[in-house]
Amino acid sequence: MKSPFKEIGGSITAPQGFLASGVFCDIKRLGTGKGSEKGKKRDLALIISEVPAAVAGMFTTNQVCAAPVKVCVQRVKQGTAQAIVVNSGNANACTGPRGLRDAVAMTEIVARQLHMPVDHVLVASTGRIGTPLPMVFVKRGILAAASRLGASSACDSEATEAILTSDTRAKQVAVEFKLGARTARIGGMCKGAGMIQPGMSSTGLRPASTPRHATMLCFITSDAAIEATALQAALHEAVALSFNRITVDGDMSTNDTVLALANGLAGNPAIVASDVRRLTFVHSKSAMRNPKLRDAAVFQSALNHVCLALAKMIVRDGEGVSRFVTVRVSGAESVADADAAARAVANSALVKTSWHGGDPNWGRIMDALGYSAAKIVEDKVDIAYSAPGSRQWTYSLKRGQPTRTPFQTLCAAVAAGEFDLHINLNLGRSSAAVYAADLTEEYVDFNKGDVSDPASLGG
Repeated sequence: MKSPFKEIGGSITAPQGFLASGVFCDIKRLGTGKGSEKGKKRDLALIISEVPAAVAGMFTTNQVCAAPVKVCVQRVKQGTAQAIVVNSGNANACTGPRGLRDAVAMTEIVARQLHMPVDHVLVASTGRIGTPLPMVFVKRGILAAASRLGASSACDSEATEAILTSDTRAKQVAVEFKLGARTARIGGMCKGAGMIQPGMSSTGLRPASTPRHATMLCFITSDAAIEATALQAALHEAVALSFNRITVDGDMSTNDTVLALANGLAGNPAIVASDVRRLTFVHSKSAMRNPKLRDAAVFQSALNHVCLALAKMIVRDGEGVSRFVTVRVSGAESVADADAAARAVANSALVKTSWHGGDPNWGRIMDALGYSAAKIVEDKVDIAYSAPGSRQWTYSLKRGQPTRTPFQTLCAAVAAGEFDLHINLNLGRSSAAVYAADLTEEYVDFNKGDVSDPASLGG
């Protein structure tokens, strides 16, 4: 089926009515960790909608969560927002009552400067944990960012740079699509390279179905007209298929946040929550043929694409990463089993180091499957490798026994910078995928730091 959307240039200001900026205000000066050696890198971003917008959010389920997460969880419930202020270089996590006051103060400064209700301003932070924000610098940065707001690609780039920490490159994407006779867009930017295995929920609470997992931050804008409850339902689905399915190092951050704003300036009939929720029970092709569901299906498809594209960028830019591996588990008795098996393999230090070494070590994969929470029957497991998305698989294991595939052939199958690992448990019909990275010497070197140089220590 032809894609209902197309990628376009730009990012968060690609949709109508959104402005952004990014500035340097020296937040890292006070020993706030990795990134200080980069010099005058922008470290504060501002994103605004010119009109109040529907808002949705997904947040870390870490029981130790940062002050900005606590602020956003409450404000997103109101369903309307207009601005997001973001700083890098300081997580404002484990900073007690002062940290909460500082997070609220950031929103108050934005609200006064841009003449909007304070509860319409959201806040996010990323960087070193446990260091109070240098609020004199932060206030100076907010005032500067407010004076530089614009809708150009340069403004997009400035804002994207300002949220990065250990990232080596910007991560942004935008798409365009039709909602009835109207043209709408979704744009997004994100950051993340280490402390990456998000497990987010809309409340920040950890439901039984959410896995316990750098900080990853993502900001999404759209000019589509969509009810806040519908946007939340759509974002929940998109995050479940993307950010909640990635891992670099298996660590869940205190600050993981995805925020989405939709201001309705595209002028389409508003998408409602009941239509978004119905998509779960309707085949995608049927939904596209149903006039009532089509707009919801197109919006969901576009949002899924934006989130997955950004999530994969995070893994590819993971700290020290040299290989991107999609772990695909099929034949599980349940989705929970498939997910547990995939995560056990994707987070195994032994498996990840073998990927880095180009070693198709099926023994380590079997070991990880065995200690996972999934039901595994040793003599039913198949393991194979392929190029990304290819149907030509090279098997290392069939029904629990090694194949006769030459070792050098297996090595060649895992030598590329990206490949798929296929695991069939042959016990049922459920499947899951996790997007993972290898574990390298560079990751260790980057994160061990040097206690004689506090600026080298990570978050």
